[in-house]
Amino acid sequence: MKPLPVILILLTAANIIAAEKKIIRDTDRFELVYTMKLPELNASGKLWIPLARTDPYQRFETLSISSPIPWHKTRDKIHHNEILVLHPDQTASGQQITIRYLVTRKEKSAHTETGNPKKHLKAEKLVPINARFIQMAKKITATSANDLDKGKAIYKHVLEHMRYDKSGKGWGRGDALYACDSHTGNCTDFHAYFIGLCRAANIPARFAIGFTIPANITSGNIGGYHCWAEFYAQDKWVPVDISEADKHPELAAYYFGHHPANRLELSRGRDILPKPSPKAGPFNYLFGPHLEVAGKAVPLKATYEFKRLPLKN
Repeated sequence: MKPLPVILILLTAANIIAAEKKIIRDTDRFELVYTMKLPELNASGKLWIPLARTDPYQRFETLSISSPIPWHKTRDKIHHNEILVLHPDQTASGQQITIRYLVTRKEKSAHTETGNPKKHLKAEKLVPINARFIQMAKKITATSANDLDKGKAIYKHVLEHMRYDKSGKGWGRGDALYACDSHTGNCTDFHAYFIGLCRAANIPARFAIGFTIPANITSGNIGGYHCWAEFYAQDKWVPVDISEADKHPELAAYYFGHHPANRLELSRGRDILPKPSPKAGPFNYLFGPHLEVAGKAVPLKATYEFKRLPLKN
């Protein structure tokens, strides 16, 4: 076997170094400040804010909620996300609410978890299970030996089929049919399509949303949400992030089977219905905050800032 040319070795090493600057392996530790300012209110309303929870991969050292409005916690019935509920009135106009997390986050690979994975085989409003997806999934996985291989074949198909593109209309809703037909979208669309095909192949799959903490700087603003997925195979949940693999092809192999440490999960699932429930019906996904006044959604701006902290010995 001939040795690799020196130039190829150097290019490969350069790609690995560049890729590692985009992710944090093993463990990350950071403070995240989530701030929102209420608009001018002409009537009483309801406000729902997702609250990140501790799990084996993210541990909170400090969690504080600063609000001039009384709040209480609730959970949605299906996914058990923790949610803050507030009832602002006209006197709350212009008031600020701040949630502060100090979190240690671990890199995630295939893992076991209690609970029945079969509940993640059910269709959702924008992620249907229909004859078209069943036939597609059957074709995509025709040569796959097991569910892990099937998940990998579907991952490869979505990666080859779609392009990260937020132009035009329709993207960002996590509409699996839109993603299939348009071949474009953002992270919600990539993973809705992946989850739909997995379920059509009788493989449990689920959605999560939260923040990606920039890996190459130590502090700053976070532009908005990021989402990802997991599928169930060989008695384990396998993480995937196909939209990031599309944006960073050098990390495509990594993002099948891993989520890096530099992220924070806010909520899981789609069609989320807390109590009290919004007049418009279930939330498509829960990144929030969601403000409703007189039964109508009202835009509410939020900012997200982070500061990376040294790891504890």
